[in-house]
Amino acid sequence: MIEALKLFLIGIALGVANVIPGVSGGTLAVVFNIYDRFINAITYNVKKLWKNRSFLIPILLGMGVGLVAFSKLITWLYARFPVQTNSFFAGLIVGSIPLLTRLIFPKGGTKLSFTKILALIFSFAIGFFLILIFARLGLSADKSVSVQELPKITPLLALHLFAGGFLGAVAMVIPGISGSLLMLIVGVYPVIIAAIPELFHASTMLASFLILFPAGLGVLAGLLAGAKTIGLLLKKIPGPTYSVILGLIAASAITVCPWKEIGASPITALTSIAFIAAGFALSFLNVPLNFS
Repeated sequence: MIEALKLFLIGIALGVANVIPGVSGGTLAVVFNIYDRFINAITYNVKKLWKNRSFLIPILLGMGVGLVAFSKLITWLYARFPVQTNSFFAGLIVGSIPLLTRLIFPKGGTKLSFTKILALIFSFAIGFFLILIFARLGLSADKSVSVQELPKITPLLALHLFAGGFLGAVAMVIPGISGSLLMLIVGVYPVIIAAIPELFHASTMLASFLILFPAGLGVLAGLLAGAKTIGLLLKKIPGPTYSVILGLIAASAITVCPWKEIGASPITALTSIAFIAAGFALSFLNVPLNFS
């Protein structure tokens, strides 16, 4: 029961992260040390899904609660305290780096050859520069999520929503890459976010469902495809795969941290440093959220 509650709370954090363009739910899965378990639990195999139900159900329920109930809170925090909020996320990300280095270089493991070291460096570089390129693309994306009226569903819009949901979900399972930012770039994020609260109003329920259904199918397909691919890579080539993830995480810390804004005033600097430290401590100590 206690473990289920912890998983539910982690799921809420993942759901909240997936609402925010620029914040990676996959990164937080690494932070809370459930990434491998989550990737391996998402599968086309119904028997394996059922076997992992005690892990997946509280996680997915928490993600749903975080997505629906806390989207407005996170929007409020970003509107009122953007520097401190980003600082806290940056601290969380940095605190997860030691965990990844232990996965790449396990204690008491065999010595690496020069070729393997080069492969790890190259893999790290791929992940690192991928995030920098992705962040650069995100700079030109309109962060506005304002939609005056839900659009009428058409076959073309449904296909667009499915494709956006699919790409966003694949990105969600890759640490460092924000699925919501990718959906923002491809143009479906504002409509999806606007449709979620309208699902709970009788007058707009049908219009909202018709928008969210193809997007949800795309997300489900993307989660299965992305998780299966990454799970296979972790099984076949764990070292290089974790090195790519480490590169993604390291670059994410650089792009998320509000470097310029921290020095705006002494109070902003002090509070930002405090939030960075708090995020780092929560992630690094990972107590009591460690399930390994």
